[in-house]
Amino acid sequence: MPALIDSHCHLDAPEFDPDRAQVIERARAAGVAAQVVPAIDAAGWPKLREVCAAQGLYPAYGLHPMFLDAHRPEHLHELRDWLARERVCAVGECGLDYFVEGLDRERQSFYFDGQLELAREFDLPVIVHARHAVDAVIAAIRRVGGLRGVVHSYSGSQEQAEQLWKLGFLIGLGGPVTYERAQRLRRIVAAMPLEFLLLETDAPDQPDAQIRGQRNEPARLATVCQTIAQLRGMPEDELAAATSDNARRLFGLQ
Repeated sequence: MPALIDSHCHLDAPEFDPDRAQVIERARAAGVAAQVVPAIDAAGWPKLREVCAAQGLYPAYGLHPMFLDAHRPEHLHELRDWLARERVCAVGECGLDYFVEGLDRERQSFYFDGQLELAREFDLPVIVHARHAVDAVIAAIRRVGGLRGVVHSYSGSQEQAEQLWKLGFLIGLGGPVTYERAQRLRRIVAAMPLEFLLLETDAPDQPDAQIRGQRNEPARLATVCQTIAQLRGMPEDELAAATSDNARRLFGLQ
């Protein structure tokens, strides 16, 4: 089967500190040839850089909306310096989260818009978190303009997905699509244009249905691929090849 690309995993997370090398070995054995690793806050950028350099992974730097209390306005200036200096494949993880109570929406928008503007300035794709906030994310993308990227762990509607595709954005799907109760998500992935699909794990989070409640890891991407191929009624190798091509094109991967 053609190589898979995990378009979103957090291999720098402390959950992987005891056995990171073994996790990556299992991923390679499962056919996962590359992983994109997005950041969550400025304090974690140095470790992320070190992990990616040591393991041949692809880093993205950004400020995640769920970690709002860790962010400071000067971090946007620091991010600009990192993007100018480092070899990066994207800006992110950034976005909006309207699900978690107590996350100030105005402050979220300040950091999200700032990162979108940096992505446009550096001609980089954005990796977007959009939980219960897809409409607001679409509005921000339109407002800034000149952008490309992926809305990861997509959970919006068919109509919202179509709006994103028209804006040149892809959607990333992982463990949640393997659950039979995710009927809306399954209907979307079964019929969507293949050129807008990326596969992801979001490891260590969002385990698939076969490992419910356990630590997720990139090797599980093969299960995501198998599920989506079945939903689309197509061979797994064709899905793997197409989604990996999509990831290489979006992120400029070798």
